[in-house]
Amino acid sequence: MKAHDGMYIGGAWRPAAGADTIAVVNPADEQVIAHVPAGTAEDVDAAVRAARAAFPGWAATPPAERAALIGALRDVLAARKDEIAETVTAELGSPLPLSQMVHAGVPVLVAGSYAELAATYAFEERHGNSTVFLEPVGVVGAITPWNYPLHQVVAKVAPALAAGCTVVLKPAEDTPLTAQLFAEATEEAGLPAGVFNLVTGLGPVAGQALAEHEDVDLVSFTGSTAVGRRIGATAGGAVKRVALELGGKSANVILPSADLAKAVNVGIANVMSNSGQTCSAWTRMLVDAERYEEAVALAAAAVAKYVPGERVGPLVNAKQQARVRGYIEKGVAEGARLVAGGPDAPLPTGYYVSPTVFADVTPEMTIAQEEIFGPVVSILKYEDEADALRIANGTVYGLAGAVWAADESEAVAFARRMDTGQVDINGGRFNPLAPFGGYKQSGVGRELGAHGLAEYLQTKSLQF
Repeated sequence: MKAHDGMYIGGAWRPAAGADTIAVVNPADEQVIAHVPAGTAEDVDAAVRAARAAFPGWAATPPAERAALIGALRDVLAARKDEIAETVTAELGSPLPLSQMVHAGVPVLVAGSYAELAATYAFEERHGNSTVFLEPVGVVGAITPWNYPLHQVVAKVAPALAAGCTVVLKPAEDTPLTAQLFAEATEEAGLPAGVFNLVTGLGPVAGQALAEHEDVDLVSFTGSTAVGRRIGATAGGAVKRVALELGGKSANVILPSADLAKAVNVGIANVMSNSGQTCSAWTRMLVDAERYEEAVALAAAAVAKYVPGERVGPLVNAKQQARVRGYIEKGVAEGARLVAGGPDAPLPTGYYVSPTVFADVTPEMTIAQEEIFGPVVSILKYEDEADALRIANGTVYGLAGAVWAADESEAVAFARRMDTGQVDINGGRFNPLAPFGGYKQSGVGRELGAHGLAEYLQTKSLQF
């Protein structure tokens, strides 16, 4: 794979401050496919200074002009979608059809949505004798994960640019090649120098330096709750704004009136997508006692269609593979019934984990409480609707979820009582304009749509 040996700073590729590099490994065959620079605090400082220098001009650029440039960026991403998909497949291991449809396709939709929002958003409001101006926060430090390497970048960078902010991006070290493609796209689209900057590197080095930098006004981070806490503490000490999209343990609640077969099949597909490496995956399936065993049988049959190496890709690295297999072993040790899959590696090469379904899972079990981030589904039994709600809300997370019922109003009424940021009703489809983010320890703030744009704005009122 093509890789740059420098950082994208101030509108140009520049040599890294240090000589260390990071190996990029294809998780499907465990082969090194590229090396990228391991950024240092010096690289981060140079990128932040470039973003700061570019900020006044970009903030003063009329929203319509910013919208046009974001639209041009969308067009470049669309034109390069095949290259993007192949790159994601190489460094993440995602099956190519998923890379084409989701990893390359969804960012085009999101970028397009912000091109439209930037042109139509009300950056000025009148309230009584006051005019309220919505102004860009400033320099944004964006730290993105590996599981959706382009979508997560676009979900942060596009609204930041629409708001008039400038950005320094530190992508995940496992998937930096997609971020380098994005940097090329910003240049091809004609973004002014310094408006977008890229520093590759390790989280504890480059990521920490970006979060701590005194000239970064807002840190937007997607990743684990543990790291999010540290970033939040660092930002709090500097009275700096944060947007945190963290972990999840989402409930797929199948009410007694629901179409059971459809709900189970869609639920299994939801978790198996991206090899279970999705923070919003519906990893807890809740079924009423009367239909519980039927649901278990349906789930076992459904998951059998997800063959490792074909419909299900590997996990991102050996550490993640070992982590997920450890959770499967813990589920067995704590008494859950293994009805599909298991801890054994399904293929001799690659970081694969067998798609796994557990039955007889109780709410206090580790696999029902902690985020596994792999192709593992836990099926829990509930006695009545109150019990289902107690189980659904019974974790420290609150990112996403699903509710199924014959009557849509019944599903909506249940969903309104769930402590979670986004709920799909009877398989509701993805909406790039809907706010995404969590309750409780699933994060602070929202991404996507107008709510995502608002994260990068601050308010000023003039009274006259």
